[in-house]
Amino acid sequence: MLSLSMIVRNEAERLERCLHSVAGFVDEMVVVDTGSDDGTAAIAASCGASVHHLEWPGDFAPARNHALDLVRGDWVLVLDADEWLRPEARAPLRALMEPPQALLINLLRQEVGAAQSPFSSVSRLFRRHAAIRWSRRYHAMVDDSVAALLEREPHWQVLACAEPALVHEGYRPDLLAASGKAARLRQAMEAELAARPGDPYSCAKLGALEVSQGDHARGIALLEEGLARVGAGSPAERYELLLHLAIARSPGEPAAAAALYRQALEVPVEERLTLGARLNLGALLLRQGALEEAAALTADVTRLCPELPLAWFNLGLIERQRGRLPEAIAAYRQALALAPQQADAQRNLAAALLLAGDIPGARDGFRRAIALLERQGQPQQALALAQQAGALVRLDA
Repeated sequence: MLSLSMIVRNEAERLERCLHSVAGFVDEMVVVDTGSDDGTAAIAASCGASVHHLEWPGDFAPARNHALDLVRGDWVLVLDADEWLRPEARAPLRALMEPPQALLINLLRQEVGAAQSPFSSVSRLFRRHAAIRWSRRYHAMVDDSVAALLEREPHWQVLACAEPALVHEGYRPDLLAASGKAARLRQAMEAELAARPGDPYSCAKLGALEVSQGDHARGIALLEEGLARVGAGSPAERYELLLHLAIARSPGEPAAAAALYRQALEVPVEERLTLGARLNLGALLLRQGALEEAAALTADVTRLCPELPLAWFNLGLIERQRGRLPEAIAAYRQALALAPQQADAQRNLAAALLLAGDIPGARDGFRRAIALLERQGQPQQALALAQQAGALVRLDA
């Protein structure tokens, strides 16, 4: 028997999609509402879930543990309302749950809107066992309790599903800004780090946030502290620390950044988790003129994640520098097929078409790029491009 376990609050817009994605896959759905004032509870009940109520305890771990105590299944799948199960993962997951020694299955999660790291790994499917409990304030996880259980009972197995199982849109920039989630995440990270000074996981998350928000000094200090403390048994944390330390070093220390990206790529994690390091190292090598390796790395990203527009755009830049215009044009077109509003890709496609001798195609491409810039509120950039392109082709023809 497989149970779905969820905690929710004011998720009326997303919950139905999540619950429909597991219909027929799970045998029961347990939803714990922590104080919604919208239609969340009613939607959960209408989808067949058992709905329970809990006053928010101020921490995700006790809330998740309360929900875990209510399920009856032999296995437990844990989702958030902004996630859903991919139908392609159902059969692989069922097969992975069959072995009697299987304890936990790590799931690949697709991160909608993530420009550089479109996949993450989450431990959200596990056998119901009295020793498995949630811990940590930020990104509550069962990993600590699983590690302790494996020390006592080493016959258990931790497995991984190669097929991406979940889709997650909670980190889309527009959703974060609208919900105020970013501020709550920072508060939770700071609290977790205060409770666990030097914890590699907390250092990785908060260090990456500081770098992304411009506080490079604190970010680098946190990332280096986490890297000094991370154990050999935590490859995902090691990779993340190296990745974000490379990102922080890249603006002023490209050689050091390249070395860190290479170290990250040596960490034994699932290939699709390494897309950020491959993509960034490829872009760095492009700037340094190391085009062959840049092309190989970026082509790997397009193979592993063909739905990532940035990878195709970067591949177009690299192929154009290599003098491979047909390949550059094909890459730009694929980037635009995935992200039609990408004005920079449209401009570069037009330039590549012009170099290839396709004057009508270049003219049309420049017109499209100018129109995109105007619609996106960039009139000065649109005017500059019109002047530059007009010196090369007649835009009014």
